[in-house]
Amino acid sequence: MKASFSEIINDETSVLVDFFADWCGPCKTLAPILKQVKEELGEAIKVVKIDVDKNQSLAAKYQVKGVPTMILFKNGKQVWRQSGVVPKHELLQVIKTS
Repeated sequence: MKASFSEIINDETSVLVDFFADWCGPCKTLAPILKQVKEELGEAIKVVKIDVDKNQSLAAKYQVKGVPTMILFKNGKQVWRQSGVVPKHELLQVIKTS
């Protein structure tokens, strides 16, 4: 059974949601950065990728106007948000301090 989005983000573990699109160049740049962040932080973070073309209502709910847009959730609350590509060291800092 697939968990709902609200179930996924309502977790004690920080959840980094990447709103992306297949046609988006910067999204392709961000993908390996997110993979490295996940590898480095392991169980301390969940990384969830949301395709805005397939999940338009979810993108609208979170007012995602451009891709990539990343939103960090902690216990279901949005604690950080950024559009565009963010360097790995910045992402790690944000996750560790949020």
